[in-house]
Amino acid sequence: MLRSTLLKLSESKGFANWVTSNGTTRRMARRFVAGETLEEAVAAARACNDAGMAASLDYLGENVSSTGDAQHSRDAYLEIFERIAKEKLNANVSCKLTQLGLDLNADFCQGLVFSIVEFAGRYDNFLRVDMEGSPYTQRTIDLVKRVRARNPAIGTVIQSYLYRSETDVTDLLSYGCRIRLCKGAYKELPEVAYASKADVDANYVRLMKMLLSSGFYHGIATHDPRMIAATIRHAAAKQISKDDFEFQMLYGVRTDLQRRLVRDGYRVRIYIPFGQDWFPYFMRRLAERPANVGFLVRNFFRG
Repeated sequence: MLRSTLLKLSESKGFANWVTSNGTTRRMARRFVAGETLEEAVAAARACNDAGMAASLDYLGENVSSTGDAQHSRDAYLEIFERIAKEKLNANVSCKLTQLGLDLNADFCQGLVFSIVEFAGRYDNFLRVDMEGSPYTQRTIDLVKRVRARNPAIGTVIQSYLYRSETDVTDLLSYGCRIRLCKGAYKELPEVAYASKADVDANYVRLMKMLLSSGFYHGIATHDPRMIAATIRHAAAKQISKDDFEFQMLYGVRTDLQRRLVRDGYRVRIYIPFGQDWFPYFMRRLAERPANVGFLVRNFFRG
């Protein structure tokens, strides 16, 4: 119930205005968001690199309402790739298609994505297309496959809470597509997604085994110690090298696990979100774990 309420509030413009104008809440968001500027994101990526971890920079935004806003987002991503190269960071980039105009026109969006991927390829870099709610799943996969047919410097995300994900993994692997596996953070109907955490976890393990055994380089995105342990066991049993996959985690979440995995010789990439449009992302992080809500309440009353 609490998770559903928070996810519903993430769609409220009125609540968003209140949260983003509240100084205490803005400070709390910094636990999960590196900052509002590219400079702050670059500094966070540098700190990750210094700690032995790679990074993925994400300029926050979604569901733009004009082609001009979408083009502005495209330009921001080109600037990010330029800064990564200039700063010699071990980092790639993540984006959402609705930030690049998918709601407006799929062909227009594809053109912007292709221009970003072409730009990334010049720097020998990579664009990860995030997965949004299930109404966007098929459109996202279709667009990624079309762009990848022209340039391989693109991959996407699969969410284990969706029933369809095993079929999608099989499809994307047939194209050689690199995949980030996560559990999923959106509110979904029982017709399309597992309601039970046990079922989501079981599907996560099934998909993880498919990915690690595929021969392609994938990201196993989780903060769940049981999913991490299952991944490590499978890799060891199948003699899959620690260099053949990476764990991915969110900025500000389970830094203890991040450090432990690095010490144990695993590759770790930290997803670093930044930008002024941080409210929906912040609300989804709160919805993931009750402890995050406790963090919000404690800090609110301290403020």
